[in-house]
Formats: sequence, C-alpha cells, structure tokens
Amino acid sequence: MDQIIIGVDTHKTNHIAVAINTQGARLGDVKIATTRQGYRDLEAWGAKFGIIKAFGIEGTGSYGAALSRDLLAQGHTVLDVMRPNRQLRYLHGKSDSIDAEGAARSVLNGQATALAKMQTGACEMIRHIKIARDSAVKSRSQAMITLKTLIINAPAELRDWLDLIKGPISLIRHIAALRSGKVTTPTASAKAAMRAIARRWLALDEEIQAHVQELERLVSEKAPGLMNSHGISTMTAAEMLILIGDNPERIKSEAALAKLCGVCPIPASSGKTNRMRLNRGGNRQANAALYIVAITRMRNHEATKNYVIKRTAQGKSKREITRCLKRYIIREIYHELCVPNDAKTAR
Repeated sequence: MDQIIIGVDTHKTNHIAVAINTQGARLGDVKIATTRQGYRDLEAWGAKFGIIKAFGIEGTGSYGAALSRDLLAQGHTVLDVMRPNRQLRYLHGKSDSIDAEGAARSVLNGQATALAKMQTGACEMIRHIKIARDSAVKSRSQAMITLKTLIINAPAELRDWLDLIKGPISLIRHIAALRSGKVTTPTASAKAAMRAIARRWLALDEEIQAHVQELERLVSEKAPGLMNSHGISTMTAAEMLILIGDNPERIKSEAALAKLCGVCPIPASSGKTNRMRLNRGGNRQANAALYIVAITRMRNHEATKNYVIKRTAQGKSKREITRCLKRYIIREIYHELCVPNDAKTAR
C-alpha cells in the first residue's frame, strides 16, 4: 500500500484533516470531533488511503495537544507544524482545508522536522504544577500591591499604627488579625478590606509553598544531576524540563536545544560588514531562566568569574559574554537531560 501523510488544522471543538500521498497528490479531507472517538475515526479514515507515514499538526501545544498525545500513544510519528506563511496565505487564500493541506505538505517537503512533545510523564506533571504556582505568584503580588495602596489611603490613625510594624510579613499577619467590627466608619471599612486582602495573601503564600515543595520533589526525581549544578534552581530546572518534554530524544543536538531557547547567534552580515546578533526568538521563558543562571555564576562561581575576566580582556562586551555563558549552560543541560545514560557512560 502507498504511504500517506495527514495534515491537521486544529480547533477547539473540531479538527480538519487532509491526506496526501508521497507524490503530493491530495487524497481527501475530513472533519473530526476533538474526542477520543474522533481520533479513532481519523486513524480509520487515513488507513483507507494507505499506510500513515506521519501526521503534521498545527498547535501541538494548544488545541492540537490532546490529538498529538493520543496519536503518539498509538505509535504514530507526529510532527509539529508552524503556522502558514502570511505571504502564502495572501497568494492562495485561507481556509481550514488549505491550512491542513499546507501542514501535510510541510511534512512532505521536509520543512516540518520537529517531533511533537510528549505530554504523558513527569515533565507534563511539572508543567501543570508550575502553571498553578506562577498563577498564585501573580495573584499574591497583586494582593500586596492592593494592600499597600489601601494602607497609603487609610485614615491617619490607622496608617500611623501600621507604620510602627516592621517587616512585610509581620505587617500582613497583624492586618490579617484585625477586627473591624460593624462597618459604620471609614476606619472600619478600611480594616475590613485590608484584613480580607491580607488573608488572601497568606492563603496564596501557603499555596505557593505547597507548589514549590511538589516541584522540588518532581524535579529532583527527574533530573537530580541538574539540581546539583551551580546556579540552577528548582524553577530553572523545571522550565528546562517543560521545554524539552517527556521525549528528550526529539532534541537532536546541543545546537538544536540552543536554537529552541533562543541562545544561538543569528547572522546579521551585509556587504563588507560581517557580524552576528543576539537571537530574539526561541522560548523566552527558558532564555530568561538561562540568563539568571549566567548572572548567578558570574557573581559567585570562580571558574565563570575567571572566564569573564579572560573574555573581557579579549574585548567582548558583557552582553556577548553572557550569551557565550548561556551557550555553555545549554551544553551542560543537554548532556544532563537529553543524552541517554549509556551514552554518558561511554563518554
């Protein structure tokens, strides 16, 4: 039987799929529901045309996540496809069927090569807990900002009393213990509002600590060696594990991981000028985590401090040195997370 490639344009309630053969001929299209039965229907529909070589799916990290996860569990090859080029959309038009066919052709011509990330193991658990933790951190920060605003605008006698309390945590605990009584004056209403926000802050802080403990456990079990590296915190390790996913073999080299994190330099030469510039693409959360590691090592890691002195003497700027350090950190992370244990032993 002929081999076929299926491209999928993903949506919230349904997906549009188009099948092509290895010669590029369009074989048909279908709409499926975003349910497990819909995914089985997609497989059965594709099998009518031949052996399914690969699926090219748009949005494997959003609307296509469930489909990608299901197909990977069934043993299919699933490739992540970028959104169609705007110029091509302008020339050929836009429809779900056209986008799905474009996804299939991206796989056929070799433009789409990135394997979809598995979301069935420890890395996915870490992602879930980190999302909850980050949301709680934002809410806690907002609660603190609101509380400070209320204190500034509070009646003078209440504000003067609160100014005597030293330390933000002590202040919040005192406010949470306030008794406003019946709200009949501005002072009583201020106490009631501040007490509610202070208690919210304490509850969020407790929630954050619970999430951090869970992340520390999961990350330590998944990447104990990485946690022992200088300057790499639990949050940094979690960010890198989320980026790489539960199938690290999809990252083929250090350079691929560097590009995924936006650490690799980008050529910016023109005419007689030959130069490289910083990469502004890639995963910015992972890039920010690498930056924190680099800055930490530049401050209190002896080998890194010596490297900075050497590169500064060679005329490199701090930004260029930081980029080089992030590339070295990527090498360390790649060999810790993406290289199989037997390969590490061979080295």
